[in-house]
Parts: sequence; C-alpha cells; structure tokens
Amino acid sequence: EVHWGGLAQRARLEADWLLPLPAHLTGWDAMAIGTAGYTAMLCVMALQAHWAAQGMAPGVGDVLVTGAGGGVGSVAIALLARAGHRVVASTGRPHEADYLQTLGAAEVIDRATLAAPGKPLQKERWIGVVDAVGSHTLANACASTRYGGAVAACGLAQGMDFPATVAPFILRGVTLYGIDSVMAPLARRRTAWQRLAAELDRALLTRMARTIPLADAIAAAEDVLAGRVRGRLVVDVNA
Repeated sequence: EVHWGGLAQRARLEADWLLPLPAHLTGWDAMAIGTAGYTAMLCVMALQAHWAAQGMAPGVGDVLVTGAGGGVGSVAIALLARAGHRVVASTGRPHEADYLQTLGAAEVIDRATLAAPGKPLQKERWIGVVDAVGSHTLANACASTRYGGAVAACGLAQGMDFPATVAPFILRGVTLYGIDSVMAPLARRRTAWQRLAAELDRALLTRMARTIPLADAIAAAEDVLAGRVRGRLVVDVNA
C-alpha cells in the first residue's frame, strides 16, 4: 500500500518482510496464491484452532465462505473441502456455481440471502465462516452461526460497517476472529505458507488463476474492482 514495486521486475525491500519460497511451490504458484490465498489460510488456521479447542471435528456442520468467487473465497473453499468440511459458497455470480463446486463447494447460495439487513439472531447453521465481505453479510453470518462456532473476518467488499448486535456472542458463544494478513507474526506467516504448499491442490490452483501481461494490469484492476474477475490473476511483469 505504501511501498513502490508491486509490479516491478525487481524491488528493494526490508529483509524481515520476506519469507523463503516453500519447497514444491514455484514462483507462479506463490503469486497465484498471493495475499488472498495466504489470508484464506490464516482464516482457516484460526477456525481450525477454534474447532480443536471446542472439540468439533470436520463434517459436524456447514462452513460458509462469502465472496466465494474471489481469491480469498476460492482458496478457502479448496482448503476447507480438502480438510473434510461441507462448504457452502455465497456468491453474487450464480453462473460460477460449477467452478465453485469444482473447488469443493457442496452448495452454492446467492449472496442476496445474506446482504440485506436481517434479524439479530437467526436459525443456527454454520460452525464456521470465512467472510471477505463485511457489513450486513458479516452480521447475518454471525447471527446464523451455531452455538460455539466461529467467524473469521478478513474483508470489506460490501462495506466496513458492522450493523450487528451482541446477541450471537453472548447467547450462543460465537467467536469473531479478525484476520490481518499484513502484520501477522513471522512464525504465523511461515506456518501459513508451509501449509499452503502442503494442502492446496495445484490442479485447483491452476483453475483459480490465469496469467496476464503487464500491459493488461490496469484494465484488469478495473475488472477486479467491478467484481468481474474470478479467482486470481498473475501478472507477468516481463510480458
């Protein structure tokens, strides 16, 4: 956000910003995963630690992933499904249902069911949520999380407001985890990348991402902001 060089062939960086590339990951793999995939893994790690502490095993309930067609959502679906969870994907692009199911989603729902103001406490459904959307979507996700479940919030695609009540937290013991990918401790970052190298299916990664030349980056950024891009884009800075 404040340092030049994101699309450069070379950049001068602080040494403690960097991690060695995990074994079995190529440079393309790392960029296809990117900040979005790394953030998704941080969300999954937070939820799995919570479930372990609660004695919840994979498969005991549905896990919701919002913003499912984006980079965070795509990787989160693949990771959670591989770990044995039944994943429900929320998206505003119903035509992407086949893609989301290929990644491992067992069910695809319209984001409109979560995006409008809802009741403070709703029918219990999710044992966990990965939310990249915020606003009413996050509030509704919390309101429909099962007793003792958890929500990992990492984005604000719908908005940075949180129009919720304390009801899910004090009546159902729901936990809301804030996921920050920038200032996470080095040990946590290293663990996240090691787990991505071990747990993310490369065949699925190639379905999530495509390569574009540097000359197309500006137009592609506009498509990303408009919600027209599925998964991830890797910019070839030499093309």
